[in-house]
Amino acid sequence: MPQILKMRNRLFFAFLVASLLPLCATAQMGGNYIYNFLNFNQSSRIAGLGGTLIAVYDEDPSLLIENPSLIGKRHHTSLLLNATDYFSNAAYGSALYSHTFKKAGSFAFSMQFVNYGKFSLTDESGTEMGYFHAGDYAATVGWGRQLDSNFTIGANLKLIYSGYESYQSFGIAADLAASYVNQKKRLALSLMIKNLGSPIVNYVPGQFEKIPFDIQLAFSQKFKFLPVRYHISLHSLYKWNMAYVGTNDPLLEYNVMTDEPVYPSKVAQFFDNMFRHVTVGIEIIPVKYLSIQFAYNHNRHQEMKIPQKRTFAGFSYGFTVDIKSIRIGFSRAHYATGAVPNFFNFSVNIDALSKMSQSKKNKKLERIN
Repeated sequence: MPQILKMRNRLFFAFLVASLLPLCATAQMGGNYIYNFLNFNQSSRIAGLGGTLIAVYDEDPSLLIENPSLIGKRHHTSLLLNATDYFSNAAYGSALYSHTFKKAGSFAFSMQFVNYGKFSLTDESGTEMGYFHAGDYAATVGWGRQLDSNFTIGANLKLIYSGYESYQSFGIAADLAASYVNQKKRLALSLMIKNLGSPIVNYVPGQFEKIPFDIQLAFSQKFKFLPVRYHISLHSLYKWNMAYVGTNDPLLEYNVMTDEPVYPSKVAQFFDNMFRHVTVGIEIIPVKYLSIQFAYNHNRHQEMKIPQKRTFAGFSYGFTVDIKSIRIGFSRAHYATGAVPNFFNFSVNIDALSKMSQSKKNKKLERIN
């Protein structure tokens, strides 16, 4: 009977994903989005590995906001704080707490915010009339469940508020995720449908706006005889063309003699589009408590590069230190020259730390006695 229930859960989730894919693929193509802060990395480890979905089955709670299928008992009483100094005067951060209930399952509760700073409020003639602030906020409840030794599922429910001067918007969104983990082969695979939802109250009444929907697939595997784990992540799977088309391309070259646009060959366009969907990264784990990350995001490189100058746009790197249930993470991601955000993580497992403290007290009492 338990095996039948497990199989039913798997089939239900597969059916749900298959049912949503056609709808999402046709409804969300193109256009501009609001609530883009939902794609901001809340994990220094993920930022160091390219900024897209990753699949790693371990105790790191910083992965839970962006991949709810990883939420589990091993994160019970984990507390996480994130901070990022973003572009210019903007900054953002988040806090997360994970708890496992005996009957309800494993949950992760988080809050995230973006502060864009203070702006001058002026009239049409440029006369200053004061100041205003702009910010985005989201409260998320994540749930995860392990179906068996290999399969896990999870979901996020997000309540969103955005305020820019007198313009305000409220919205709701959800993430659906599933992971396959094979401990013997040291590999993990995750599929996520991200940001299913819409605004409930728009900035401008009557004007419909879309949120940044995405479908992502991630694969990771650790080598058997090397302290290295590689990551391959695919994003924007609901559409093929990731580049600017035709004369809309700001980097399009022109023939000096005829002043006609020179388009790349179809083969070049095909491979450019293909690799724009791919992010690759590696983790070097020289010792158990240290992880060093490097990654390359081709789409970010293509969008932020400067043709006349070589830059590190698209590259990212970082490290994570895990000592006695305390994790500290730091990473940097290169967007453009002078635009290199720093990502900070601090997390602690309260239950594990208290048990270690109690164990030390017991050992001291034994020595005294």
